[in-house]
Amino acid sequence: MTAVEQRFREFKMPDVGEGLTEAEILKWFVAPGDTVTDGQVVCEVETAKAAVELPIPFDGVVHEVRFDEGATVDVGTPIISVDTDPGAGEAAPQAAPAAGAPAAEKPAAAAEPEEKEGRQANLVGYGAAPASTKRRPRKPLPGVQRSAPAPSAGAPAPQEPAPAPSPSRPEAAPAPAPAPTPAPSPELNGSGRTARPLAKPPVRKLAKDLGIDLETVTPSGADGIITREDVHAAAEAVQAAREAPVAAPSAATTAAVQGRERRVPVKGVRKATAQAMVHSAFTAPHVTEFVTVDVTRTMKLVTELKQDPELSGLRVNPLLLVAKALLVAIRRNPDINATWDDDNQEIVYKDYVNLGIAAATPRGLIVPNIKDADAKTLPELASALGELVTTAREGKTTPAAMSGGTITITNVGVFGIDAGTPIINPGESAILAFGAVKLQPWVHKGEVKPRQVTTLALSFDHRLVDGELGSKVLADVAAVLERPKRLITWA
Repeated sequence: MTAVEQRFREFKMPDVGEGLTEAEILKWFVAPGDTVTDGQVVCEVETAKAAVELPIPFDGVVHEVRFDEGATVDVGTPIISVDTDPGAGEAAPQAAPAAGAPAAEKPAAAAEPEEKEGRQANLVGYGAAPASTKRRPRKPLPGVQRSAPAPSAGAPAPQEPAPAPSPSRPEAAPAPAPAPTPAPSPELNGSGRTARPLAKPPVRKLAKDLGIDLETVTPSGADGIITREDVHAAAEAVQAAREAPVAAPSAATTAAVQGRERRVPVKGVRKATAQAMVHSAFTAPHVTEFVTVDVTRTMKLVTELKQDPELSGLRVNPLLLVAKALLVAIRRNPDINATWDDDNQEIVYKDYVNLGIAAATPRGLIVPNIKDADAKTLPELASALGELVTTAREGKTTPAAMSGGTITITNVGVFGIDAGTPIINPGESAILAFGAVKLQPWVHKGEVKPRQVTTLALSFDHRLVDGELGSKVLADVAAVLERPKRLITWA
């Protein structure tokens, strides 16, 4: 490490989660010229899982902030440089490359006397460059006559013979005796291009795989050679032509529509959620079952628990009892608490329950989880649930709090939704949707009465949870909510 590198230290974007590859810079707390100390928070970043504050690990004065707020930066990329010895002078990190510049020019200067001493022009790499570059004649394919083809009616005849050997052309020396008939130039088509497009074998294979005719590709390489980029560009043009509408909208129409649209980059939590849901939906075979439950007794119990001194100051609501009911059902049917290991072709059964709670936040939908929720009492579960919701709404949920979940609850009822088919959180086997609780006519003890009714929906991974197991779990949750005294007898 040079003296300049020791003085100007760079702080790189760290991996603040489990295998994250990028993060968005939300806010800088320092600017160039500010003094920073070891452990001081210099910026806040948003990863695919949470918003995290980054402390810097050394002292000094901020020399440069590499990225603006809102920029997405790959893990391992320097985001800020710090002058750890500001009293050492005005040297800058760029001084090191500048010092090496004369050394890079030295070989060119040293080559001048050699040119003047008269290097042989027929050696490779020496001699004056010709005014125009010409390719050597291509060798004819087996079975093809070497004589020049007769010019066609619409094609111009070749006007210049094959280039004579020249001392300035290394490939022309030593030349064999000239043949009676000179090697022909490549046959030209009506557009002036060679009849067989010039391309390397890998490029030809790529064009064949993509269904692209090299005759239709415009070359961009030296001497008219078609490159891989040319083939990809032609393939994209063909695809765009296939997807183009029959009648393209006018410029005025397009401008009018764009004036009423907003485009927001997909990043952070939204990007991670989209990727996770696509992976889950197209990897795990989902099955969703529904049950409608009379939860009148549960709603009465919620009212009673709010008056309980032991639960004073804690979050007591229907979701708390739904969570407890699900934990009871898992205890009675432990095989639901598992995950599918596709790499090892194994089912991993878990003897602990990290209960995920889907939470809508300003940053998007996140799913933090309550660690070892199955071992908590009702007051402990209420306390953990309240802390989880508060932290999520404040945007302070850590990546660790969203890792390692085993099963999830999503409370769509708070939005007035009766039911849905939730997508399983990746790495889990099931998710329970809790619908809105509504007063409905219900047959109770042989009579139609108004009762508090809700709908539960359980989605599960059919690779490891069959219909019997999924049905038992959902039926047990419904039974506990219908008669909450079973929380005591079944727990």
